[in-house]
Amino acid sequence: MSFEIIPAIDLHDGRVVRLAQGDYDRATTYVDDPLVLAGEYADAGARWVHLVDLDGARDGRMRCLETVMALAQRGLCVQAGGGVRSEADVQRLLDAGASRVVVGSVAVREPDTAVGWLTRFGAQRLTIALDARFRDGQWRLASAGWTEGTALSLEQLAPRFVAGGMRHVLCTDIDRDGMLSGPNINLYSHLMNIIPAVSIQASGGVRGLHDIRAVREAGAGAAIIGRALLEKRFNLVEALAC
Repeated sequence: MSFEIIPAIDLHDGRVVRLAQGDYDRATTYVDDPLVLAGEYADAGARWVHLVDLDGARDGRMRCLETVMALAQRGLCVQAGGGVRSEADVQRLLDAGASRVVVGSVAVREPDTAVGWLTRFGAQRLTIALDARFRDGQWRLASAGWTEGTALSLEQLAPRFVAGGMRHVLCTDIDRDGMLSGPNINLYSHLMNIIPAVSIQASGGVRGLHDIRAVREAGAGAAIIGRALLEKRFNLVEALAC
């Protein structure tokens, strides 16, 4: 299985930010213009960018279509999400030039709807986001930009989406996201045991090149990297060399 390094661009009020553990009250702004940052990533050799509309994720109103279009015109493959609540939202992102659309809240709240979208748009055009916190001995899933917890578990939903044709899953240990505490390798190894045929995108906690190697060795198909690149813990050229 191939392995991708995917730099993340999280948008809040049009600026590039990072949230600590998904908390909107703990946002740090890094760059005012996301297109400038994306251009730097493209120049460094990135093929993909992971674009998150944080405001849309929270309130369900997408604001990132123009940014998606500009990034796609730059020649980048864009994986975009945040605020996707309907089939029309998926279509709008694809029409704007997104290569893959991330479906998170709908996947958790209405899994049958998300399975239908896998059939409608094709499994290679969608990434199912199953982001979780470890609580009471289980990986409990969250939605609405991680502002809402659920009683559903990763173990319950992941196989259901595989049966529906899922090929790409994005999984974040929310407690590690934006914390530079290292990725949860046990989580990704566990997920590989549950759904071995799916490309897993590991997200949350990467702080150094050794973390990228560890994620790859655990069997993930991609590492999404945000804060570590923004704070220049390493550069994208070094990450791609992994």
